[in-house]
Amino acid sequence: MATPDPTPLDALWFTRCPVPTATGIAWKLGWLSDEFAADGITLRTLQESRSELGRHHYDHRLPTLIREGGNMLSIAARAQGEPTRLVGLTWIEESQRILTRTDTGIAAAADLKGRRLALPGWARNDIPSHVRGTSIARGMSLAGYRGALASAGLTLDDVELVEIPDRLGDIGGSGRDSGPRRAGLNKRLWPIEALVSGQVDAIYVKGASALDGAREAGLCVAIDLDALPDRRFRVNNGTPRPITVHQHMLDKHFDVLVRFLAVTLRAAEWIRAEPDKLRAILEFETEGSAGAVDQAYRHLHEGLQPTLDPERLSLLEQQKKFLFTHGFLDSDFALADWIDPRPLEAARALAAQHTRISEAA
Repeated sequence: MATPDPTPLDALWFTRCPVPTATGIAWKLGWLSDEFAADGITLRTLQESRSELGRHHYDHRLPTLIREGGNMLSIAARAQGEPTRLVGLTWIEESQRILTRTDTGIAAAADLKGRRLALPGWARNDIPSHVRGTSIARGMSLAGYRGALASAGLTLDDVELVEIPDRLGDIGGSGRDSGPRRAGLNKRLWPIEALVSGQVDAIYVKGASALDGAREAGLCVAIDLDALPDRRFRVNNGTPRPITVHQHMLDKHFDVLVRFLAVTLRAAEWIRAEPDKLRAILEFETEGSAGAVDQAYRHLHEGLQPTLDPERLSLLEQQKKFLFTHGFLDSDFALADWIDPRPLEAARALAAQHTRISEAA
């Protein structure tokens, strides 16, 4: 382990996408702030920050940042040479759907053959080198279609992809909105407009706010990707979801990182025991209605605990290869070189110790 930084750490930054995460839940419960209060370390989140630091959700160049978010940006940052490390993976089923109109006759994945599917264009970005990695809407749609088609023995060659402008860069809760929040996101789920107008026959959406938008537009679910039995068909930007840190955190503030992860592990266990207390937190985190939250995250408790188990790593490797093949990465890299299992192993031991102390009290 590297030598700790003798300079006191006064601020610890973290960032997460507007989806359920153990990090976000631990933050809303006040557990993270409580953990570091006695050390004089202030917890700060990019989501509630209105500064220029919000860009680090995408480039991961803030040395004291812990990121729990979509894999497209974290994989892209690593592919662009950022010194980050993968310390955990969660798997949150978050309501991935292929939507259609009631008049199309699309009711199953096989019905997509020969149909027009909306493909958001490449994102606009002030930093040209970040255009590919931040084209979240395009990447998520393409992966969603690939998974749905594969479940029926089809490929992307069996459909017509209709490119639509990347007007907002968001398709229901992950992407450029993952920095400072914008009000009324669920009112502006723009791919829905292409479907309602008849420009396309189906679109991909995910998350609670997308379900609200679909209901308001009178659309129907053609394929529920969450219901597909094989997880390979559901691999996308948020499945699996990486927890990544800058190498600086490992080299200089390893113990702080371990404590942070231990609190999130405790939050994941709390969710397992207290699922009925989650709704208000999830409505805030996802910007969805109570009904949409209940529908989208009914399996939340099953994957919130971070791990680095072989299955999740294999599914992340699948996503990395997909992103590279379809032009979302500057270069490929070895997944094994990105992983550091030490913080999570130490955090599990610390969380177990906390549990034993609490039970004995």
